Amino acid sequence: MAFTDASLTALRVFREVAERGTLTAAATSLGYTQSAVSRQIASLERAAGAALLERRHDGVRLTPAGRIVLRHAAAVVDRIDAGARELAGLPDEPAVVRLGWFASAGAVLVPEALAALRRAHPEITVTGREGSTRALARALRAGTLDLAVLAAEPPFRPPDTETPPLETEILAERDLRVAVPAADPLARGSYVDVADLHGRRWIAGPAAGTGESATMGIWPGLDERPQVVHVARDWLTKLALVAAGCGLTTVPPSLAPAVPAGVRVLPVRGGPRERRRLLLARPPGPAAEAVARLAQALRAAVLTP
Repeated sequence: MAFTDASLTALRVFREVAERGTLTAAATSLGYTQSAVSRQIASLERAAGAALLERRHDGVRLTPAGRIVLRHAAAVVDRIDAGARELAGLPDEPAVVRLGWFASAGAVLVPEALAALRRAHPEITVTGREGSTRALARALRAGTLDLAVLAAEPPFRPPDTETPPLETEILAERDLRVAVPAADPLARGSYVDVADLHGRRWIAGPAAGTGESATMGIWPGLDERPQVVHVARDWLTKLALVAAGCGLTTVPPSLAPAVPAGVRVLPVRGGPRERRRLLLARPPGPAAEAVARLAQALRAAVLTP
């Protein structure tokens, strides 16, 4: 069987697997059984004459041949969809940019950038979704996102290990902060000493898109076993619990402007600096004009006081 015999369904399934990272997640997204997804991948591998996925305990990873097929699969699927619209007599789609972002960026940065872009370029439509850095990087590779706002922490590795590397730029690099109840004695100062964080209660949650224990929200590097009293994924819930005096949580710099009343966000001194980066990432190669305009709006939003 030649690769030219690959079916459109198999290409769609392959792209979904590449984006979701597991056969199970792809099957759920597509409404297929896992065995049906496996059959489609097997048929595509036979057509390509090579293994396209490396099966691992934590999901799948593209092989070198898989990266080549994914690049072409994304282009083929998009062109077929465009042809279907034209045959149906539908109007051309406006300039659409598909944006992804990590959770806290959606509270302030993304809305501000989209509002500015809409004022300056109302002809550009932006669709978007929230996700973990790993999930957003896979979506960029799969061609289902054009641009993504990512978070990074030391040692600041690339968003993924695929080649060629994603195009990335640093939008900002700032120190992690801690959110404390306004009524807490810690809130009286202009900063918190790291020693004052010992013995405190924490509001935490697992990192988005992982099965890890609840560590997101605890100050890194504490030399004690932290007391986690509440676990929540949603940042609004975490901050509301802080305002109610239930504990402390860490706050990424991008979220600080959105904290509710009853919460103070303070820098931490006396220990190693906890730096966090805000990254803008896109697939390798030149960016379309609409993507470049959205990127500029995001840069401007970061600089807005």
